[in-house]
Parts: sequence; structure tokens; C-alpha cells
Amino acid sequence: MENRQATEAFGALAQETRLAAFRLLVQAGPGGLTAGGVAAALGVPASTLSHHLAHLERAGLLRSWRVQRNVHYATDYEGTRRLLAFLMEDCCQGRPEICAGLAAPAETAAACGPGCRD
Repeated sequence: MENRQATEAFGALAQETRLAAFRLLVQAGPGGLTAGGVAAALGVPASTLSHHLAHLERAGLLRSWRVQRNVHYATDYEGTRRLLAFLMEDCCQGRPEICAGLAAPAETAAACGPGCRD
């Protein structure tokens, strides 16, 4: 991941509604939620939320797909993993064991199925 891509991803997360949506979709797992489900869970109008979800998708943190009239969103785990790897790639002055546990939550989330919870 390049600095520009990381900056875009961090910028997308640097807003309260987008951060809440991202965290909700991480919890939802690979099956994700409909846009309406995210809006209801966060108490945000659908028209406002669609802008925020599109911002997260452009940043490579979400993916979307349509099923009939509903748009579904889910975490793009590969994009999220690239962002975390970017942060940790030069970790600890050549002593990666110091920060080895930091990757565990991302790996657990990626393996998590629909409806999975901690």
C-alpha cells in the first residue's frame, strides 16, 4: 500500500459516522448488511449514509453488491488487511515479535463467518 492509499483510508475513517459504519460492518462479518440495515442500526438517514458508505468503499475498506433492490455492504477484509500491514510493516526496529499480537484481531475477523461475534 502506498502513502496516498493509506491517507485516503485513514481519512475515510476519520469521521464519526463512517467509523461507526465500518465497525458495525466488521462485526457483521463477510455477509455484511443492507444499506438500510446499517442506516437503521446507526440511526442515520439513508441518503446521508449512502455518501459515507461510498466514501469507505472508494477507500478500499468496504465492498458492495446488489441483490434485487437492496445494496449490501461488507468489510473489504483484504483492503483492511493491507492498511494494517502498512502500519506495521516496519514494526519494532526489526523485532516483529513485539507487535505480533496486533495482527490477531484482523486474522480472526477475516476467518469469521456471517453472524460471527467475538
